[in-house]
Amino acid sequence: MTVGPRKRSSSGSGGGGGQGEPPDSEKPAGGGSGVALKKQIGLVSACGIIIGNIIGSGIFVSPKGVLENASSVGVAIIVWVSTGVITAIGALCYAELGVTIPKSGGDYSYVKDIFGGLAGFLRLWIAVLVIYPTNQAVIALTFANYVLQPLFPSCLPPENGLRLLAAVCLLFLTWVNCHSVRWATCVQDVFTAGKLLALGLIIIMGVVQICKGHYYWLEPVHSFETFRDYDVGLIALSFLQGSFAYGGWNFLNYVTEELVDPYRNLPRAIFISIPVVTFVYVFANVAYVTAMSPQELLASNAVAVTFGEKLLGVMSWIMPISVALSTFGGVNGSLFTSSRLFFAGAREGHLPRLLAMIHVKRCTPIPALLFTLISTLLMLCTSDIYTLINYVGFINYLFYGVTVAGQIVLRIKEPDMYRPIKVSLVWPVIYLLFWAFLLAFSLYSEPVVCGIGLAIMMTGVPVYFLGVYWENKPQCCDVAMGKVTHVFQKFCLVVYPVMEENPEPAGPLQNNDED
Repeated sequence: MTVGPRKRSSSGSGGGGGQGEPPDSEKPAGGGSGVALKKQIGLVSACGIIIGNIIGSGIFVSPKGVLENASSVGVAIIVWVSTGVITAIGALCYAELGVTIPKSGGDYSYVKDIFGGLAGFLRLWIAVLVIYPTNQAVIALTFANYVLQPLFPSCLPPENGLRLLAAVCLLFLTWVNCHSVRWATCVQDVFTAGKLLALGLIIIMGVVQICKGHYYWLEPVHSFETFRDYDVGLIALSFLQGSFAYGGWNFLNYVTEELVDPYRNLPRAIFISIPVVTFVYVFANVAYVTAMSPQELLASNAVAVTFGEKLLGVMSWIMPISVALSTFGGVNGSLFTSSRLFFAGAREGHLPRLLAMIHVKRCTPIPALLFTLISTLLMLCTSDIYTLINYVGFINYLFYGVTVAGQIVLRIKEPDMYRPIKVSLVWPVIYLLFWAFLLAFSLYSEPVVCGIGLAIMMTGVPVYFLGVYWENKPQCCDVAMGKVTHVFQKFCLVVYPVMEENPEPAGPLQNNDED
């Protein structure tokens, strides 16, 4: 495995970009204060992070993308089940990587360690530049829209009002995450439970509808009735959209170092959460078609709201509130995990080293959280958010496959590496075959969009060579960066955390030899 470009010792030495030994003020107080990221995320909170990040507003608002391209209810349900299974296979591969390379940062850390600094930096670059700021901005805007909509029943909420409320949401949740990891995970747990209860209500209403005999579109003879002719390209697109709906399944790997007993809880959380999400997605869609025809579902701009209006009567207000609460929890989960990605990147020297520091008392990565907040607020100021998401969605999916391919490469390069979990290589091969099919289809159907996404990613190449690879920068650059870092370090009360050199699992796992 390649060594990161800035491998730091437990004293926190080695910053980034060839800046040499950081000044004393940037090292942990007292040279060994023990200031470090705390392991405060248990199994329940770990499940909350995965489920809360996967289930956003999509299943409530617009699950119709899969149905529209699948051309029938039966094929749509098959797509939801199939993409759930493929997601579970991908998550299984990430579980092995997560306990083999037990570092925060997720696929960025795995790609960097397996394929080298440039590949890892490009993954980080596209995440910092577009993916997470745009995703968080869109989720916050969706939250604002559902909160303000009741106040504007006859028209759309004002654009500036939406952006202002979205900014308030981001500011509040950033403060929560800066204040305490425990608070942030409690928010995640509560709002994940809330969205599961709302979806549980939808599923129960669907069961009631079936018991009443309203299952016309679920009967085999009718479920495959087409409202448009089947088309291989459209069905492939439905699989692509189904895969995107499960996005966020890898987010727990970003916070590995804060997990309690990650060697057990990381795989356990994955094995619990992905089947739960698949069950919820499949049966929520089944419930929708017990109350709406495919045509009604496709015509609705907010499927869960329409469902509630049909079946809940005076209690139909529950659905828009559920969407708002779901998106609020989604913003929290995204802020929590993306800040750890930026923290991991800074620790490896791929981002300014200030972002690798944590608060001396609260042990939260405040600079990384503030960086995440500022980049997201900037995205709120642009009108091209959705265009940018379209451009880089392909790249995000590209790196899923690169990471899973890295699992196979690592098996070949390091066959004797200790692996608490060792899955059959059949699973990554299956995932990569499905991934290659969707990737090839994306390139074929939208070559310009994919090309622009690749071009945006490649802008990171000169940045990498100038900012990371070029170590012997002029002394004035190092001095200037050191002073800026020192000022912000005092302002945020942050220091470099003490890192575990070679984290090993405790207990019986230690004796679990691999071949």
